[in-house]
Amino acid sequence: MRPGGENGGVKPEHSHLTSQARAHIEAVRAYYERGIRLTRAARSYRDILAAYYNLFIPASASVLEVGCGAGDLLSRMKVASKWGVDVSENQARLAKEKNPGARFFVQAGEELDLPEMAFDYIIVSETVNLAADVQRIFERLKRVSHPGTRLILNFYSSLWRPVIWLGTLAGLRNRQPESNWLSREDVSGLLHLTGWELIRHEPRIVCPVKLFGFEQLLNRFVAPLAPALCLCVFTMARPAADQSPKGKTVSIVIPVRNEAGNIQAAVERTPEMGIWTELIFVEGLSKDNTWEEIQRVKRAYPQKCIKILQQSGKGKGNAVRDGFAAAEGELLMILDADLTMPPEELPKFYAAVVSGRCDFANGSRLIYPMDEKAMRFLNLCANKIFSILFSWLLGQPVKDTLCGTKVLTKQSYESIAANRSYFGEFDPFGDFDLLFGASKLNLKILDIPIRYKERVYGETNIQRWKHGWLLLQMVLFAATKLKFV
Repeated sequence: MRPGGENGGVKPEHSHLTSQARAHIEAVRAYYERGIRLTRAARSYRDILAAYYNLFIPASASVLEVGCGAGDLLSRMKVASKWGVDVSENQARLAKEKNPGARFFVQAGEELDLPEMAFDYIIVSETVNLAADVQRIFERLKRVSHPGTRLILNFYSSLWRPVIWLGTLAGLRNRQPESNWLSREDVSGLLHLTGWELIRHEPRIVCPVKLFGFEQLLNRFVAPLAPALCLCVFTMARPAADQSPKGKTVSIVIPVRNEAGNIQAAVERTPEMGIWTELIFVEGLSKDNTWEEIQRVKRAYPQKCIKILQQSGKGKGNAVRDGFAAAEGELLMILDADLTMPPEELPKFYAAVVSGRCDFANGSRLIYPMDEKAMRFLNLCANKIFSILFSWLLGQPVKDTLCGTKVLTKQSYESIAANRSYFGEFDPFGDFDLLFGASKLNLKILDIPIRYKERVYGETNIQRWKHGWLLLQMVLFAATKLKFV
């Protein structure tokens, strides 16, 4: 272990920090070496913070907290492995006592040095409020991240400054060294400057102390609707991609029902991508000769890698899951068999994900002009309304939730599937199971504009009133899982 190792050791030199920054770090260190006891209000606040971090972070993750203090937040977290870094040796010792299975290091975040270590999640809980150099901390965090790492930090809203001052005066909060006051724009700019890509901001917590259960109602139902009133801003980010495309194997799942006239065109028009491309047709309950046509086309194109199967249940969601289970590619794609999303557009999705520009590529039909009969007017209006609702739910702009084309890595899909129990089997379409799962795992979602074409064979399987009501129910259900929590 390098200097500044586990539970003490030589403290790292501040060789690249200004004298003012070094003095600030030493002042913060001296403050916490005194042994600060949390007030009752501070303990209840950490209970509330931990509830959100447990919501944002899967239980299977390895977690590093920078500025862990006495380990109060980590002790409340339910994750696979815990690591902590703090500027104070006394605080690191207390943290070890509260988290005997975890490992702790005495280092300032500005000089973070953990060679050959990388973590799934990095927490910076209010450390930016007392940091000497926030930009340098973000730079050092890149050293302990891998491409799939997620950085989550929370900091105070500046609007709460008078309330925090009054709380300190009243003894609800310990006096601390002078605090930084960062806005969301400040944090976004510093993340961009240091090679991190913002996923989303989540304002939370309008009541930071326990009030006989009343705080749960306020934080669950008021905070999502009045973000300007929130004390905390949670920010999720990921390492910015190097944007150098790497070849991947590709599996394209095509759910089919009464689409006999589109099967051959799907095979002929879908381009080869990456190292190799396989097509997986999943047929279910067709009333025409779709299944026979799929078998014929497979025989007619022996040079193509084509898999065929009949789905195990009902609905597109079930067909997609069956197809993904049979897929062997590193990149998973969904292509609707009606071909209203031209298969020729798929390389755009491929490039977006393999370059690292996003984790989840979502097709959007609502940007370019579409064929006159491609989408009925009421459907178009409903799609626009749902895009506003879902963008609010997910915390990321998603303009078209119902476009059938969605692309993600197999690794990301397996993580979504492993955490599916959080939402349950609620989605017959499959689109929202993936979108909600991606948001829950803090995946970066990016819209890919496509030109939507009129169907040339068959009829749509969408029933706008029945399915519209079902979509609204899913919005309300998802709100209880993603916002009102």
